[in-house]
Amino acid sequence: MIWWISGGLLILAYLLGSLPTGFAIAKLVQGIDIRDHGSGNTGATNVFRVVGKQAGITVLIIDLIKGLSAVLIARFIMAQFADDGLSLSTWIQTFAGLLAILGHSRSVWLNFTGGKSAATGLGVILALAWPVGLGTAAVFGLVFGLSRTVSLGSISAAMAAPALMFFTQQPLPFVLLVLLGGIYVIIRHRSNISRLLAGTEPKLGNS
Repeated sequence: MIWWISGGLLILAYLLGSLPTGFAIAKLVQGIDIRDHGSGNTGATNVFRVVGKQAGITVLIIDLIKGLSAVLIARFIMAQFADDGLSLSTWIQTFAGLLAILGHSRSVWLNFTGGKSAATGLGVILALAWPVGLGTAAVFGLVFGLSRTVSLGSISAAMAAPALMFFTQQPLPFVLLVLLGGIYVIIRHRSNISRLLAGTEPKLGNS
């Protein structure tokens, strides 16, 4: 029975991650398909630029909660049924986080398109190890504050998170998840990296 429960939790994690927050809010507020505007991304930054500050912040918070909830639900349910110590629960939480990140960027509701998973990824990290999550958020805040460039902050945070997981001696599955998730987030930012290198990446508040 535990394997059926585990499978259900992983499906739920993907579906939570795939909730199309940015798309839905842009439709609700302005009646537009956010994928046809700005960068074409459904994440908080593009919603912020196209729809407005309040909408962008709302998307950011909900996307973070998606990742947080996917892991916390998996942890709570596994605590009720898993009786083999922390091993199985740790791995299920890990895969739940990974699927939430994947769901955000490859949403079944948006023909497998979506955002770049930075906010959802941060929610996952906060649920797995909140000190690492706060450290990752601090790296993002510092880099963004100095550069006013969201993508550079996100990339820097994605690079810092695995190191923070390792040096705070978190379980190996968590370290591997954050390493893979960080690489995935960076790959999702490859167009931003090209613009950063060319000096054409817009700063927040600019078009």
